Amino acid sequence: MLNRSQRITAPLLAILLFVAGIPAALASNTLTWAGCGITKKAFMAELAKAYEKKTGVKIKLEGGGATRGIRDTVKHQVDMGGSCRMTLPSTDRSELYAQLNPVAWDALAVIAYKSNPISNLTGEQIKDIYAGKITNWQQLGQQDAPIHLYIRRGKISGVGYAIRQYIFKDSNKDFVTDPQYVMRSSGPLEQAIEKDPNGIAITGVSSARKRKVKILSIDGKSPSFENVRDGKYVFYRPLYLVSNSSSPAEVKNFIKFAMSKEGRAILRKNGTVPYQDAPKLMSKMLIYGFGVE
Repeated sequence: MLNRSQRITAPLLAILLFVAGIPAALASNTLTWAGCGITKKAFMAELAKAYEKKTGVKIKLEGGGATRGIRDTVKHQVDMGGSCRMTLPSTDRSELYAQLNPVAWDALAVIAYKSNPISNLTGEQIKDIYAGKITNWQQLGQQDAPIHLYIRRGKISGVGYAIRQYIFKDSNKDFVTDPQYVMRSSGPLEQAIEKDPNGIAITGVSSARKRKVKILSIDGKSPSFENVRDGKYVFYRPLYLVSNSSSPAEVKNFIKFAMSKEGRAILRKNGTVPYQDAPKLMSKMLIYGFGVE
């Protein structure tokens, strides 16, 4: 038994372990993860729970968006991250040092209030809503009511960047909406649609499925598991686990677990397409300018 003067505090232990070259995360049997809220809600909680049961290693999950997931991992502020976009070194050079490990495919889903009578929109109608040309549900053959377009703050969030590339092929495009409908992240955006009969937004289908919202078809195609896997639903993107060149071995082990037969089964159970199930989808994304800058 150590006396009071001999006890090693947690911060001191972390310093001693760092000097000794032993990651503090491993010593505490805990890994930290931050990033894309869609990835977090879609399958990370289930993967983390299964991994802890299998290995005893706990994974602490935080949100913060794709940008945080990439940059905080590079800066060693978290052990690993989650991202629903590729790296954008032109916005921050630190992103050059991120290692993106694709584990799943997600679709961009147009969501509306659960009882909204509309079930399908064309790509052109979606474009006009975001450009401010369609501002009333009556223009879409529905009731006379203003459209409340909810969007993500910033232009380089995973969803925001993907919408701009897919719909406008312009990553700097400004969307037209009232400032009160600009949300800080995907979670609050999805929650707002659950409560607003006049609301509409785009988010990841992997998390939208777990909300009380209506998921619309685009040009007659729904973002079903099969349509995403087979490339029939055009608005899709990879979901990544982010690491760096000096990530702890346990991070690499978790990534391998996510890509394993057991990990892929967990993704499918949550309605998410594993990356290995449809690797050819990546080549189609190049048409829309999705690439590492």
